[in-house]
Amino acid sequence: MRLLLAPMEGVVDSLLRDVLTGVGGIDQCVTEFMRVTTLLQPDHVLYRYCPELHMNSKTRAGTPIFFQILGGHSEPMAANAVRAQELGAAGIDINFGCPAKTVNRHDGGAALLKSPERIFNIVKAVRDAVDKNTPVTAKIRLGFDDPSQCLENAAAAEEAGAHWLTVHARTKTDGYRPPAHWEWLPRIREKIKIPVIANGEVWTVSDYHRCREVSGCDDVMIGRGAISNPLLFKQIRNNSQEFDSKQNWAEIKQLLPGFFRAAEIEKSGHFAQSRCKQWLKGLGLKHPEAEELFQQLKVITVPAEFKTQLEHLL
Repeated sequence: MRLLLAPMEGVVDSLLRDVLTGVGGIDQCVTEFMRVTTLLQPDHVLYRYCPELHMNSKTRAGTPIFFQILGGHSEPMAANAVRAQELGAAGIDINFGCPAKTVNRHDGGAALLKSPERIFNIVKAVRDAVDKNTPVTAKIRLGFDDPSQCLENAAAAEEAGAHWLTVHARTKTDGYRPPAHWEWLPRIREKIKIPVIANGEVWTVSDYHRCREVSGCDDVMIGRGAISNPLLFKQIRNNSQEFDSKQNWAEIKQLLPGFFRAAEIEKSGHFAQSRCKQWLKGLGLKHPEAEELFQQLKVITVPAEFKTQLEHLL
């Protein structure tokens, strides 16, 4: 049984990966996707997406990280995958699931779900190019607008040499609207022999158990559920069935000042302020205390004042 942290674009960057893996319970991370067009990205870009390459492709807590790439052309995808591997990436993950319209219009992410042969070609090109000991994995949705597309796409990824397959159990057109259709995952597992990782709509320990029961998957990837409750992975490990918002918040709020300071050092006070507000909104989905704190802080525009008030209100 493995628990993986989902690669949420614009949210789960190296700063948040560091905090969440520090809390505990996470076996594996994946970076935000690096967009690949026709060029080999310079090293500083790869390091920006995955600063942990400087630390043997692990967070400070020792959690391994796969480098995720997104694009529609086999050769540049393979070239960038090789460079990530040369810089020390623990594995390469290929994104065929991003539903963003801008990404899809530019031949990336879920747009590829319409073409199993292109999924095959990209995965095979990357698999053939990187060192044989470097895992190559893929992430898909059930389909673009038809969930039955998942069977052919899954088979294409496996045939091309994918080490495992993560499936966000919704179509592109579903977006992030509930429910996640975990019932499709047993059909995928019947079709392929490589491990299938279930993803989508796991917010609580109970959701996790239902997901495993319905999908039959041993491994689960969690994104928004972990943003709203950073203790979720640890609670799953401990099989904690009771959710106590106040008790949770007492532990979670201690993470915020350190997160601000790390973001401030990494980039700037304004960046730190923006990232803290973003995370507070996510935490507010499960913790009224976080929403209340966000309402008190959202009007502050001066980072030094924000930092002072954050520490004071906590």
